[in-house]
Amino acid sequence: MAEVAIVLLVVFAVLLLINVPVAVAIGVASLVAVFANGGAVQPEMIVADRMINGVASFSLLAIPFFVLSGILMGRGGMARRLIDFAGTLVGCFPGGLAYVNVLTCMLFGSISGSATAAVSSVGGFMIPEMNRMGYNREFNVAVTTTAATTGLVIPPSNIMIVYAVACGSVSIAAMFIAGILPGILMGLCIILVCIYYALKNGYKGGRKSTFREILTAFKRAFLSLFLMFVIIGGILGGVFTATEAAAVAVAYAFVLSVLVYREVKWKDIPGILVQTGVTTAVVMFLICVSSAMSWIMTIANIPQTISSVLVALSGNPVVILLIINILLLLVGTFMDMTPAVLIFTPIFLPVVREIGMSDIQFGIMMIVNLCIGLCTPPVGSCLFIGCGIGKTSIAKVTMPMVPFFIALIAALLLTTFLPFLTMWLPGVAGLLK
Repeated sequence: MAEVAIVLLVVFAVLLLINVPVAVAIGVASLVAVFANGGAVQPEMIVADRMINGVASFSLLAIPFFVLSGILMGRGGMARRLIDFAGTLVGCFPGGLAYVNVLTCMLFGSISGSATAAVSSVGGFMIPEMNRMGYNREFNVAVTTTAATTGLVIPPSNIMIVYAVACGSVSIAAMFIAGILPGILMGLCIILVCIYYALKNGYKGGRKSTFREILTAFKRAFLSLFLMFVIIGGILGGVFTATEAAAVAVAYAFVLSVLVYREVKWKDIPGILVQTGVTTAVVMFLICVSSAMSWIMTIANIPQTISSVLVALSGNPVVILLIINILLLLVGTFMDMTPAVLIFTPIFLPVVREIGMSDIQFGIMMIVNLCIGLCTPPVGSCLFIGCGIGKTSIAKVTMPMVPFFIALIAALLLTTFLPFLTMWLPGVAGLLK
């Protein structure tokens, strides 16, 4: 089976080097590896069967629903209301617009479950506004792109659904609840960097809001914020499953965006549905081909081999977890989160189980780790969108991003080595087996 593993990894690496799309590279490498195995009857049918089985999961129905609800929220005026509410809370402090940006990205990301939607919706207003108020342009982009990633850790989150399916031993509800504290921790670490920049550059705060202004802004944002409580409360209360919660989110977002706020017009609905279909198709295709690759890696004993190598390198759990984090950070610079989670979950999960780490904690650790990749070239989608909105280049944003990378890595290490951050809330909610 060593030959199969070599063929799989070499073909995959070569295809990536010549800029073949990741999903296509995974699929072709998997097919070539099955042919290299020899003795297999109709290898193309074997790969196709594994691809179909990879998406034959009821839990994955939540993905198109959450994608649709996120698009509706992004276009439905929710971001502007959240910005106004966050502004009344923290806008008066030195560097207040940066804190407003971070807090809004956390709130909007947690509602929409999309980092790119947070960059587009929140950054589309906050980056130009911060530019106008004299904040450094590259700093503004750095704040937005890093803060937007918290939305993938604070529930609901599509990538948590993908991990739960790939892992097979944890519930989506448990993953959702486990991500709350690490997501908040990421936001706080980013805010600490904003405080440093505010003191260093002398950024001023705005006027302090009165209680009446805070209350008014809260009333305007309440319906948007309430969705988060509907989803989490419904799941914890046993009213509906995580998959059903996604359908509830669509209904709620539709009513709010189309009938209440009226910022999404009926004529916009077909375009939104097409966008949802395209995004869902991309995600599902990634899941299909990654499932085939995961199966081939399993029969080639790649997870067991890597596990043995890591344990042989060191019997110290701290060292092993640091090595895994470094490898995932490198992976995140060139691979999207979905295939990374599907490919590396079966590789590293046996290792962390052997050293006593919970499947839930490992999942949150992996997601926090790969979120950093969304802000790094060459495939950092949030970074590219942020630079486009801020009308600057990646080269200029790189240096202002460094302190934010350090802050996110600090949050990653705390999540890795402090189990209560991920395990306490699921335990309180009775979601641990």
